[in-house]
Amino acid sequence: MIPLTTDQKRLLLDYCVGITSPTESEEAQKLVESHPEAAQIHKNIQNCLSPLECCMGEACPDQLFESTITRLNEAAGDSQSQLRQLISDEQSKSTRTKRPRSFWGNFVEMAATAAVIMFVAGVLIPSLQFARQRAWKAQSQMQLSRIFQGLNQYTHEHDGSLPSVAMSAGQPWWQIGNNGQENVSNTRNAWLLVKEGYVDAGNFVCPARSDGQELQFDPEKAKQYNDFPARRYISYSFRIPCPEEGFNINQLEVLIADLNPLFERLPEDYSKELEIRLTDALRNVNSQNHGGRGQNVLRANGSVVFEKDRMVGDDGSDIYTLRDTEIYRGREYPSCTNDAFLAP
Repeated sequence: MIPLTTDQKRLLLDYCVGITSPTESEEAQKLVESHPEAAQIHKNIQNCLSPLECCMGEACPDQLFESTITRLNEAAGDSQSQLRQLISDEQSKSTRTKRPRSFWGNFVEMAATAAVIMFVAGVLIPSLQFARQRAWKAQSQMQLSRIFQGLNQYTHEHDGSLPSVAMSAGQPWWQIGNNGQENVSNTRNAWLLVKEGYVDAGNFVCPARSDGQELQFDPEKAKQYNDFPARRYISYSFRIPCPEEGFNINQLEVLIADLNPLFERLPEDYSKELEIRLTDALRNVNSQNHGGRGQNVLRANGSVVFEKDRMVGDDGSDIYTLRDTEIYRGREYPSCTNDAFLAP
């Protein structure tokens, strides 16, 4: 039996404390059902969490939570022995005070139990989901900045033109990985930056995506492809230009953002027709790159901002949908340059 990786152990921890996405939860459950080590870790974490049942429903003040997490992080340092010392210290304090059980007494047990969970899963405190999400968000912003740098260099060396392949209204823009000669993917524009050496392919995979995979092509091999080989190698969505007007970039327009939630799942069989109906849920959900918390957005002036909703710009337009469009078949295009639409 192949041992679990660190990432798999982290996934199990997040799953047990209830902070995984639906997709991650499904992956964790399959892991528990198929891997003996995963099943044992899951059981151990559940046993560690059982003392918290008596505290369920008691609200934890934000300041108290933050200060406790800070203490745990400081205590963790680079060794788990310091965490063990923290548990011992907190338990000693609880014994010395000899006061009735209270919320604070429960919270001390919660802090100690949180540390125990780290030992069981083999993950240090800095690897908790909230810390990783912050790091991933910052790393994603850095990647988008690198893409902009490559984009800027490309335009300077191509008479101000953005990387683009010939596409017209009615052509599909969703068939990522279709390496034929016909331009059938909106990501082919971005691939030109990789193909011509302006941006490293790894910058196109959001670090928060568990299903993402960094593409490791040497420049010569990249030249043999017309697009990213598969969806897993690219987790951002790009502006689709109006066929009649092209790009008319100003300093406020959006160029790239985290993956459009409408197109999380695309057919692998390109002969099938794409049909996505815009529901209330799809109309309001944020990108899944960062668990629905929001999306990093790259503007034409090079700034990268984490937006907590998808309505961007002075007119508050939705960057993930086209105006007056309820059904998407992967062949729709903006009717004007003011209709910002990022796909797929």
